[in-house]
Amino acid sequence: MKSTHTNFIRRLQRQKEDALEFIVDMYLPLIKGITYKILAPLENKGVIEECINDVFLSIWNNSKKFHGDQTDFKKWICAIAKFKAIDYYRKAAKNIELPQNYMDLNGEKSPEDELILVEDRNELIKLMNQLEPMDREIFIMKFLLGLKTEDIAQKFGLTRAAVDNRIYRGKKKLHKTATNLNLGGSVV
Repeated sequence: MKSTHTNFIRRLQRQKEDALEFIVDMYLPLIKGITYKILAPLENKGVIEECINDVFLSIWNNSKKFHGDQTDFKKWICAIAKFKAIDYYRKAAKNIELPQNYMDLNGEKSPEDELILVEDRNELIKLMNQLEPMDREIFIMKFLLGLKTEDIAQKFGLTRAAVDNRIYRGKKKLHKTATNLNLGGSVV
């Protein structure tokens, strides 16, 4: 029996390879588009290809957990692709080494300027560590990765308003802490 538009989900759940081939043929452009949109800033085609392969592997391995029709399936694999790409982006962003002169605008930095940058970075890390783990993740996703509030809400299973409230309260807490430490923070 061959996979078709009507039976590919059942065949995939039974681990039939022709169902995976059908899904790759049918959904590869969609998965590629989602993955590329998120990972394009890394400018690394190898990471993008690896992520796409990982998406299809995840679909294969988790197919028995899916319950729904073809429309739900499309939404499900889009969510898998988006969150896999975000995970790859985070992992790659941690490993990016900036050139030594990345922040150097004047041509040369004095040892004092470099010391101030290191101290500022350490203070920012201390401030971020005072947030609750979920709030810290939300801040990283929103302000460092540039994700939309809707995407963050979906990732954590929260409403958009709940994410906005966490960001607002987190900013207030960081501002208060920075002011108490005489860092002179300002609410963005």
